[in-house]
Amino acid sequence: MSDDPASTPETLGVVVVTHNSAAIVSDCLASISAASSEVASLTLAVVDSGSSDGSLEAASAAAPDAVTLSLGSNAGYAAGINAGVRALGPTDAVLVLNPDIRLEADSLRALRSALAVAGTGIAVPRIVDERGTVQYSLRRRPTFLRAVGEAVVGGTRAGRVSAMGEMIVDEATYDRPGVVDWATGAAMLISRTCLDKVGAWDESFFLYSEETDFALRAADAGFSVRYVPEASVVHLGGEAMTSPRLYALLTMNRLELYRRHHSRLASAFYRGALALGEVLRAPFARTHRAALRALI
Repeated sequence: MSDDPASTPETLGVVVVTHNSAAIVSDCLASISAASSEVASLTLAVVDSGSSDGSLEAASAAAPDAVTLSLGSNAGYAAGINAGVRALGPTDAVLVLNPDIRLEADSLRALRSALAVAGTGIAVPRIVDERGTVQYSLRRRPTFLRAVGEAVVGGTRAGRVSAMGEMIVDEATYDRPGVVDWATGAAMLISRTCLDKVGAWDESFFLYSEETDFALRAADAGFSVRYVPEASVVHLGGEAMTSPRLYALLTMNRLELYRRHHSRLASAFYRGALALGEVLRAPFARTHRAALRALI
């Protein structure tokens, strides 16, 4: 646990990272405005990562007071977050959002309250899809055994047993607050103390696993990730499970993350476990064939 005293953030920064998000960013920004009525001071930064569809123009029209900046190219999610945090200046906490997130009315209040719990560095919400179905956004620390479990029986089935899967699929867990190893990075409220101590997000991941890396580094620095079911957000979802290129990147970033925390021998076994899962599924989907080629 961190020794730093915790308090409810009064000044809040929000970073939204866009990439060809013109069709969806306006609704995201509107939901931020609607959920921030109790925040004493809010600064919004929209960072565009190489869009070609007028994402920044759409953001400026929806939120004229927002700080908007372009990275000039598609530099990735972590690079956008880091640029946004720098642009915000000093705030008590920073909310990181995908543009396909929609905040519900009391979500910010509940997340801010969670940061006041001693030792908490990151607060994450309950994530639901457009139909209101809970998304399995909570995760356990990556291990070799969990990679084997997911390879053999799949992530959802393996997740029913703590030792066998990263994904937390126990429905009851999503109904109660608690501490987790990490959570998907579509929506995260991070205290300034945690940001200052942990440092910048690692831009080498580009996309996927950067939130895992940040959460694990936060844990090493003495901060916990606190899940807040009272804070609910809607996530429209991405293409990682349908795009061969993105799924291969996700898989390779899982391997790279593991490498940074384990020996070469352990990482070789982990790579083998990932490859096993792709071999078993390659005949049925292009995404798995792309991931297998990348691993080989």
